Amino acid sequence: MKISVFGSGYVGLVTAACLSEVGNDVLCIDIDNEKIEKLKNGKIPIYEPGLESMVNENHEAGRLNFTTNIEKAVKHGLFQFIAVGTPPDEDGLADLQYVLNVANSIAEYMDDYKVIIDKSTVPVGTTDKVSDVIIKKLADRGHSFEFDVVSNPEFLKEGAAINDFMKPDRIVIGTDNPHTTALIKSLYAPFNKNHERIISMDVRSAELTKHAANSMLATKISFMNELANLTEKLGAGIERVRQGIGSDSRIGYSFIYPGCGYGGSCFPKDV
Repeated sequence: MKISVFGSGYVGLVTAACLSEVGNDVLCIDIDNEKIEKLKNGKIPIYEPGLESMVNENHEAGRLNFTTNIEKAVKHGLFQFIAVGTPPDEDGLADLQYVLNVANSIAEYMDDYKVIIDKSTVPVGTTDKVSDVIIKKLADRGHSFEFDVVSNPEFLKEGAAINDFMKPDRIVIGTDNPHTTALIKSLYAPFNKNHERIISMDVRSAELTKHAANSMLATKISFMNELANLTEKLGAGIERVRQGIGSDSRIGYSFIYPGCGYGGSCFPKDV
């Protein structure tokens, strides 16, 4: 399958590399010419275990290529992944300008049916905004090509992103079109062999699922830090408490280690 991935950052590059690894023809697009040239020469802008070798092997095999040519990228793939950043704005909310700019670019150059897949972490309702931008741009061009916008949030952990993509816990697909659902299922078939991992739902539920997951994980981290403070005052041991509650299958051991709290580019903004 031919796939275009807008964004060569953490999510975009991992997505492009993993999709090419299973045999797809993937074109990764970025407006940063220096970054694209480095990628063409085997220099990866981020560190993620296993990513550099996967990118370079697939690039050498011709399955993964890089460009700054937006028109070429739009015309290349049936599937158009939006995997650009949504950094916090001045008010702390996600800045959607990069997502909407990509949507506008896709509409500017598309000349047939496209499946636009929103991989970026975005507020609920963003898929509707992407659709509106595309409809308006097509109208300005005097065209009315069919398209579908899908919410397909990423669930990648830093340090384990390759494994998370290749062997996912779940693949969330948000769309109201059964035909599009079938296309996405076909795209993700190589990652869905052992058992059914695809969870189909409406668009807004898919968008909210990403935020709900991040908020739940952030809550677990914060709760354990509160417990750690409490154990110090009561003369108890947080490690023993952690083992005691983690053994409960309803709670589990993941994300219940006390520490410095959560940070990074996702949790603070998404919560």
